[in-house]
Amino acid sequence: MSFDSEYTHKFPAVRGMQAGRPCYIAMCPMRLIPKLFVFDEDVVPPELRAQRRLNEVRVPDIAHYLIENPESYTLSAITASIDGKAIFEPMTDTGPAINLGLLSIDMDTQILVNDGQHRRAAIEMAVKEAHELGYDNIPVLFFIDEGLKRSQQMFADLNKHAVRPPDSLSTLYDHREAASTLARYIYDHVPCFKALTDLEQNSLSKRSSKLFTLSAIKIASKTLLKKGSKDRITADEMVLAARYWEAVCVNMPDWQSALKKSVTTCELREQYIHAHGLGLASIGAAGADLLRQYPDNWEEKLEALNHIDWSRSNTTIWKGRAMDTRGVISKTKNNTVLTANIIRHALGISLNADDQLIEDQFNS
Repeated sequence: MSFDSEYTHKFPAVRGMQAGRPCYIAMCPMRLIPKLFVFDEDVVPPELRAQRRLNEVRVPDIAHYLIENPESYTLSAITASIDGKAIFEPMTDTGPAINLGLLSIDMDTQILVNDGQHRRAAIEMAVKEAHELGYDNIPVLFFIDEGLKRSQQMFADLNKHAVRPPDSLSTLYDHREAASTLARYIYDHVPCFKALTDLEQNSLSKRSSKLFTLSAIKIASKTLLKKGSKDRITADEMVLAARYWEAVCVNMPDWQSALKKSVTTCELREQYIHAHGLGLASIGAAGADLLRQYPDNWEEKLEALNHIDWSRSNTTIWKGRAMDTRGVISKTKNNTVLTANIIRHALGISLNADDQLIEDQFNS
């Protein structure tokens, strides 16, 4: 095969086979990504595209991740289709090196992104701000384009089995996000949580011996400290949060019973509000006000947790707050506020204007 044009893109590449079709993996300088790879965005309708519409919100997040972590970021490969001529020249005619060589692609050929359009757009954005990133490389998996139908099927196949990891597991492994570090710190320093927390799942099965999830601890602790996902959390704040949750655990007899295995966690989830992520988040929300209103004696105030009737059967208190009309735990923001208001009342905490408004609307 020869090219009509004398101008080509050349990539050192490894050749392989998938489903009887040749494919090529190459390392591409990131500064060339926007020039080489086309994403067929709004110019054609979905039925004539081979990709989803670009989500503009995701692109800056990925770009900032690259810019802020130039020495430790990780990017997975882009998958692309070559809609035209490509020639692979192996290094040798025999032996293992027969699949190592040079992939040449005519410059007039269109290269479409099948998977990784957000990475492509983020790289373009990041390289404009941090030029040095342009000299880094990203792996690209090339396929020879066999038409729109095949490209659309490739997109469907690539995304069909993509499963986002549970937030608990991401929290366990994420060493960049301050809130994840906070959650791990609390897990390590609060014995009750250490023994009763599932580190991988976001929801617990009926047979689980755990009472909490790491993701629920992260959410509740962010609420306690009034922190956003990207906010900095100091060492002193982490120590304070751990102290707070340890004091809460001391004043939750049911949690202590679970710790001693005198009651099953399944029974607690079936019977009590506090055994759910909503309960934990509500205790965190009430705690934020407690720490602010009673900075010197908040620990003794927590003794009042012993006197709250957490039973799900007590519909007079919890219906419409923690549970819907069917008795199912609800997890909306308003439900958290309304549940936290019961805790605030028990602890002698005054409501702020926003929480009072939600309370008044509930009671009207």
